[in-house]
Amino acid sequence: MSDRNLVVTGPGKPEIVEEPRAPGPFRVRTLFSGVSAGTELSFVKGTNPALHERFDPALGLFRAGDAPDPYPVTRLGYMEVGRVERSDTPAVAEGEVVAMTYGHRTGWTGDPLRDRVVPLPAGLDPILGIYVAHMGPICANGLLHAAADLYGPGARRLGDGVEGRRVAVVGAGVVGLLTALFARAHHAASVVVIDPTPQRRSIAEALGLEALDPDADDIAVTLKTTWRHTADDRGADVVFQCRGQASALHLALRLLRPQGTVIDLAFYQGGADEVRLGAEFHHNGLTVRCAQIGRVPRGLGATWDRERLSAETVRLLHRDGDAIRRHLITAVVPFDDGPALLTDLADRRRQEVQAVLAF
Repeated sequence: MSDRNLVVTGPGKPEIVEEPRAPGPFRVRTLFSGVSAGTELSFVKGTNPALHERFDPALGLFRAGDAPDPYPVTRLGYMEVGRVERSDTPAVAEGEVVAMTYGHRTGWTGDPLRDRVVPLPAGLDPILGIYVAHMGPICANGLLHAAADLYGPGARRLGDGVEGRRVAVVGAGVVGLLTALFARAHHAASVVVIDPTPQRRSIAEALGLEALDPDADDIAVTLKTTWRHTADDRGADVVFQCRGQASALHLALRLLRPQGTVIDLAFYQGGADEVRLGAEFHHNGLTVRCAQIGRVPRGLGATWDRERLSAETVRLLHRDGDAIRRHLITAVVPFDDGPALLTDLADRRRQEVQAVLAF
């Protein structure tokens, strides 16, 4: 018995291969697998830092000169939904639809001691489950970092950092749009999404969000004229930076009120020449706080973990799931067409906000 797996054998070379099934306590048959246009395409394009440097987890450093050959990349995706076909463990119920993170495969042999398994509630469209195990928690963790930035270990609710506050989100990809929906759901006073792509702004507006074009005017002047705290205190209370370009980070800094914070969820694959640290960052006493799913904010680990962030994601999907299904998921593609899809996305012959592989 074997599974089919979408892998990358080298730059520009995604393909489907057969792999033998491993033994294990339960088996999942894949229904849907979401494509990450950032992380996954960086392996297709050859731009991921891990391709060129070895990451030392003990020191937390990338170290040049001794990176192992990372190809083939055999575990590419992290937004999977499947049905449990067989289970020999009481931890996983046969017949359940579950969210997991095992890559673009036709099936997976799981072990509850190794794998995160998040059962999806009845009534939730299974395709929305692609966000439950990993992508949704990434965005929820961004809000948690905003809460910790304001209240430190005293933060208790996911919305503590956005409730009643003016929020800007730079980037209208999946991360930016889900983060904006989280902020709205947790009672931000205002949420504005900023993206240069008309299609993405249209999707944001279809989700009921305000969207602005950063290239139409000086968007920082526009927002700081509108968002006035005092005469010389203007701008966003918090900015979520969700676009992996240095120019977007520079824009995020310009949108902030003095002593404000950028919560950075972007993945930068190149340099950062356009981040002018001698400008607004220095003169307005700003903060950039990286929020990545590998860590919840320091001091909150006893009360927040990935399971709780997944639960918050399910709550958001119950609230906004119909709109997310209609507008955010822009393509559902047969698994067999996965290699062509990744190649077209990497080469910019095709533009999608959220593509999903169907099995």
